[in-house]
Amino acid sequence: MLLEVKDIHVHYGKIAAIKGISVEVNEGEIVTLIGANGAGKTTTLKTISGLRGLTSGSIVFDGQDISKMPGHKRVIAGLGQAPEGRGVFPGMTVHDNLLMGAYTRSGDFAADLAEVYELFPRLAERRTQAGGTMSGGEQQMLAIGRALMAKPKVLLLDEPSMGLAPLMVQQIFSIIEEINRRGTTVLLVEQNAQQALKLAHRAYVLETGKVVKSAPAAELLDDPDVQAAYLGGGLGHEAPEAQA
Repeated sequence: MLLEVKDIHVHYGKIAAIKGISVEVNEGEIVTLIGANGAGKTTTLKTISGLRGLTSGSIVFDGQDISKMPGHKRVIAGLGQAPEGRGVFPGMTVHDNLLMGAYTRSGDFAADLAEVYELFPRLAERRTQAGGTMSGGEQQMLAIGRALMAKPKVLLLDEPSMGLAPLMVQQIFSIIEEINRRGTTVLLVEQNAQQALKLAHRAYVLETGKVVKSAPAAELLDDPDVQAAYLGGGLGHEAPEAQA
């Protein structure tokens, strides 16, 4: 097993945000966390990447307990994250944003840059453009490309479809599938439950800081409770201010 989250509890002050979540991710998988706003999906990712501290529980990555490891060392160990909201450096060019993803590495990144530009031809066309002037979909591509520049063993993706037009969502999900096909394990947090379950191998359903269901993603697509809660008019909706 590549990543194992064991019974983690996380607090914001006195408020319990995560109440004993356990998640397993095997090498080569796409695993998704779905659930409503406030379910604890983003907090779980932030805790795995070291941006939130644990109250209790543990995180084991590639055979090593990383529960107390600083976030930057987790990147070096092989965890890469494209955060919610994309977080591109707005005044830096696309090319320099990508290079920032490799800040923990040394050596020649030419082959890695070439692969990112191959995956995202739109970034290659705009490599000298400032990140902040790009559309939402292009910024999402840049955030994923930047995370890939760290050569992660596990890529953590937080709401990659947020605010994007349906055609751009399809494109982003196709690229995530290709990234996985090329050997990168993916842990995906996504409110677009239908797209996430179609893409993933396995899935966990989170509610109020707890896992309430876990199963192969195809089974959850056909689960009546999941359909009623997340696939009817709930989490599969298109954002009103969708951006290309």
